[in-house]
Amino acid sequence: MLSKIFSAVLYGIEAQPIDVEVDLSQGLPLLNIVGLPDLAVKESKDRVRSAVKNTGFHFPIKKITINLAPADLKKEGSAFDLPMALGILAADGVLKEDRLGDYLIVGELSLDGRIKEIKGALAMAILAKRTGKRGLLVPAKNGPEAAVVSGIEVLGVETLPQVVEFLNGQLPLTPIETPLSPLFAEQAIYGEDFSEVRGQPHAKRALEIAAAGGHNILMVGPPGSGKTMLAKRFPTVLPNMSFEESLETTLVHSIFGLLSDKPLIVTRPFRSPHHTVSDAGLIGGGQVPRPGEVSLAHNGVLFLDELPEFRRNVLEVLRQPLEDGRVTIARASASLTYPSQFMLVAAMNPCPCGYLTDPTRSCSCTPVAIQRYRAKVSGPLLDRIDLHIEVPAVPFKDLTTETQDESSETIRKRVLAAREVQRVRYEKDGIRCNAQLRPRQIKKYCQIDEPSRRLVEMAMERLGLSARAYNRILKVARSIADLEGREQISAQDISEAVQYRSLDRKTFGG
Repeated sequence: MLSKIFSAVLYGIEAQPIDVEVDLSQGLPLLNIVGLPDLAVKESKDRVRSAVKNTGFHFPIKKITINLAPADLKKEGSAFDLPMALGILAADGVLKEDRLGDYLIVGELSLDGRIKEIKGALAMAILAKRTGKRGLLVPAKNGPEAAVVSGIEVLGVETLPQVVEFLNGQLPLTPIETPLSPLFAEQAIYGEDFSEVRGQPHAKRALEIAAAGGHNILMVGPPGSGKTMLAKRFPTVLPNMSFEESLETTLVHSIFGLLSDKPLIVTRPFRSPHHTVSDAGLIGGGQVPRPGEVSLAHNGVLFLDELPEFRRNVLEVLRQPLEDGRVTIARASASLTYPSQFMLVAAMNPCPCGYLTDPTRSCSCTPVAIQRYRAKVSGPLLDRIDLHIEVPAVPFKDLTTETQDESSETIRKRVLAAREVQRVRYEKDGIRCNAQLRPRQIKKYCQIDEPSRRLVEMAMERLGLSARAYNRILKVARSIADLEGREQISAQDISEAVQYRSLDRKTFGG
């Protein structure tokens, strides 16, 4: 007999439909899986056989052929255990087939028949809805995550007999619902606040501009000046995530199994990889391409502390995701594209010992050592970072002052006002903020008067700025004007934006 179960496999951040076809025929007792399975799928035969026997069902002593179609798409993971077991029971006549076609089914089986959680349930729920299925059968632990998708029945199951009884019409299951309002009500709750950072008005101003326009930023300062503290509080002034952004971000984290106890990510991710990370760990890679830290930071913040300590090849592969908002990983077996629309916040010392600009401690580094240290960050990478700022050591009087600094909520209100102006302005252009402006759009939306043009020309000649840096200045000036509520960019805005290019190549030595 022949049976067919509808299932899915993860391919990038999307799920692809898979038909699990099971054929029982006369011959030597043998279970064979075909259709380009990987090792985890091949091992399913032992888990399925044990699970079927240990739950009281008869495992057919026949030749069993399981085909995973389409055959040219590589299948990996353990999510095919449950559909394989159900396909064998259906082909053996234990399971009625009249309801099988209504559901997409995924799940890993333990040897006693319990159904264990899988990765990528959200992507599979989206696939079930897109292909017109009535619902999705998933492990109970994955139910709340999959139920974020409306318009389909999401049924959480715990054991193999429970699924069989449901499909035979003997046991009703209640669809899982995940209310979104309580989740989004928590998205502006953070454990840190900008009011905890003493002093550093210049750095706070630059971070506010970066948040208002979605710009990348590099902070340079001695140890203990507060660079990491500022970076960790940066997400608290960013706009709340929309449902679409939450869905995109959750998809990436779902395929990694990083959702913990929350079915939907509603706060912007903050990723801070160690400087020993490999290029594959940062960008993504592997024999079967997996997303890296830049994709896990999608719609959030990627913080690179001690930037020159990262290997040169690791930093250079950041260029494509910084420029395009996505990263493509090509292998002989597959070429996958992952989203990586993140904001880069980087921090570094001014010299190897860290005290070049510290007024209270002397620097022990030679000019050659300083030059070599700074040259680890290339000019092309610096060109892609919109704001470069110095974060000096905090004076003792600032640390002990009783004056209350601005809170994150106060700064965030100004950021939201600027982002709303940009949302309306770029509604027809398909972008969200100033940092995403392309050259043609810069020419349209960042027009400057003659005094501003002369100011930029003088700055480019003196600092040796590239054409890309010129565009960065205009985009940052556009964000400054938006924060001030001005439609026209002024010479003052240009002047402030130029100050944030202090580390370009002629002065930085890259």
